[in-house]
Amino acid sequence: MSEAVAHAERSGVGIDAEASIIEVERLTKIYQARGARGGDRRAVDAVSFSLPAGGALGIVGESGSGKSTTAKMLVGLERPTAGRILVDGADHSLPARSTREWRRRGRRIQIVFQDPYSSLDRRQTIGDALAEVLAVHFRLSASDRSVRILELTRMVGLDAGHLELRPDALSGGQRQRVAIARALAADPAILVLDEAVSALDVSIQAQVLNLLADIREERGLSYVFISHDLAVIRQITDQVIVMRGGVIVERGATADVLDDPQHPYTRLLRDSVPRAGWALDHGRAERTRMSAAHPISEGETQ
Repeated sequence: MSEAVAHAERSGVGIDAEASIIEVERLTKIYQARGARGGDRRAVDAVSFSLPAGGALGIVGESGSGKSTTAKMLVGLERPTAGRILVDGADHSLPARSTREWRRRGRRIQIVFQDPYSSLDRRQTIGDALAEVLAVHFRLSASDRSVRILELTRMVGLDAGHLELRPDALSGGQRQRVAIARALAADPAILVLDEAVSALDVSIQAQVLNLLADIREERGLSYVFISHDLAVIRQITDQVIVMRGGVIVERGATADVLDDPQHPYTRLLRDSVPRAGWALDHGRAERTRMSAAHPISEGETQ
C-alpha cells in the first residue's frame, strides 16, 4: 500500500489531486558543506503532501526536523534541491522568472513568521507597512487604499489608532496581528504560519489562534501551520504531518495522530507535553527531554 493511500484511509478522505491547492512531491533540500570537515546536510528528504483548498495542515517536529525549511521552500525563500511544489497546478519549485510572476505568486501564498518585531520594519508606521504591500500588488486610488487598510486593521482586531504607531509602540500580540494583516493585504489563498504564536504568552496565543480560525472560516483560506506545540496544532489544523530528521514519520487527521500516535517519535512528542502534575514529575519529564535529544530509531518501540 502506498503512503498516500495509507494516509487517505487513516484520515477518512479520498485522494483528489484536483481539489488540492498545494501539491508537494518528493521535496528535498540539501545544504552544501563549507570546508573540508563538514558533510552535506539533508535538511528535508523527499517530503510529499497535499493541502486541500480551505484546509489546514500542521507540520510538527522538534528543532532541526526540517519543518521551517519546508515552509521557506513553499513561499520561495529557499530553493529546493529536488522535488516539486505545485500551487494551483503552477510549478513554484523554480525561482520566478519575472517581477510579474513573483507578484502573482505572492498573491497566492504568504508567510507569517515567528517574531513580528524582526519581520516588521521598525521605521514604518503600521499604516505605511500595509500601504506598501497594497502598492506592490494592486492599483488602488488613495481613497480605496485607505479603505482597504482600515478593513485589514479591523479584520485582525486592531483599530484606526494603531495605524500611526510603529512596531515598538505595540505589544507582542498586536505586532503579530499586524504581521497577519500585512500577509492578508496581498489577498492570498494560502497562509504559511511558521511558529506564528510560539513567541506569545498563552492567553495571547489563544486570542490569535481564535482570530486565525475566524479569518479562515470567513475567507476560505488554506493554512500550513508550522509548530512544535501540539496543543496549537490540535486547535488550528485538520491534518498533520510529523517530521523528524527531514522526513515524514507519521501523517493523518490531527485528532487521530495526536490521540493515537503510531510512530515512537510521535508518542515521544506527545508525552513531552507538560500536563497536570508535571512539576511533581520533573524527573520523568527530564528523562523524556533527554530521550528527545537522542531520537528513537524507527524500528524501536518505547
